[in-house]
Amino acid sequence: MKILSPFALVVASVCFCSLPVRAQVSEQQATPQDRPSPSVPRSAVDLNWTPPALDHLNAEATTRSNFSLDRTSLAFAAGLIPGSESETQQAVAKLDGVSLHLLRFGSTGIADEPAVNDLRLAYHLPGWKHVLSKSTIHPADTATSLAGAKTDLWVLMEGTNVREAVALIESPASLTLVTVAGNISPVDLLHLRGHFGIPRFDARQLDDAHDN
Repeated sequence: MKILSPFALVVASVCFCSLPVRAQVSEQQATPQDRPSPSVPRSAVDLNWTPPALDHLNAEATTRSNFSLDRTSLAFAAGLIPGSESETQQAVAKLDGVSLHLLRFGSTGIADEPAVNDLRLAYHLPGWKHVLSKSTIHPADTATSLAGAKTDLWVLMEGTNVREAVALIESPASLTLVTVAGNISPVDLLHLRGHFGIPRFDARQLDDAHDN
C-alpha cells in the first residue's frame, strides 16, 4: 500500500471537508455562454464551470466526488509543505483555487467515449494550449489507480504567466477533471507537478506552449 505524505493527507482532509459546499455549487453550474473569456481578468476565473459533457458523464457514473479548495484552504496546505520544498510551497501560495471532479464507472468502464472526447474539445479554444497528451503514467504513479490512464493537460496563458491549467485523466473505469487557477509562472506549474492531480510532464512541453 502506498503511504501518503503528510502534505497529501492534509490536502485530502481539506478536500473531504469541502464536499458539502462543493456539492451545492455544482447544482448551479454556469452555461457555456457564462464562461469567462481569456480577455477577462484572472480574478473572474470560474472554478465552478465545467464543460456540458461532464453533466452527461455524471449521469453515467456509479459514484461521484467533487471538491474545491479556496485560497484559505490552499494557504493552510502550503504552510504544511516541508521547508525543503520551498518552491512548491511558494507555487501553492500563488493559487486562487483548485477544483476536482472524480467519476467512477464500475466494472463496465466509461459508458460514453464520445462525451469524453467532447470534454477535450471544450478546451480547444483561443488562448488555450494543449501541452500534454499521453497514454502512460510516470513510473512513480504505477502503483496507483491511475496506472494505464490517458492524460491531457491544457494551460491558459495570460502574458508570460499561467492563468489556468486543466488536467483530464481517463482510466479504464474512472475520469478525473482538475482545474487549477491562479497567477503562476511556468516554473511554478512545474513545481506543482504531482500535486492536486496535475500530471508530470516535460518542461519543454510547457516551453513549446508558451512559444506558440
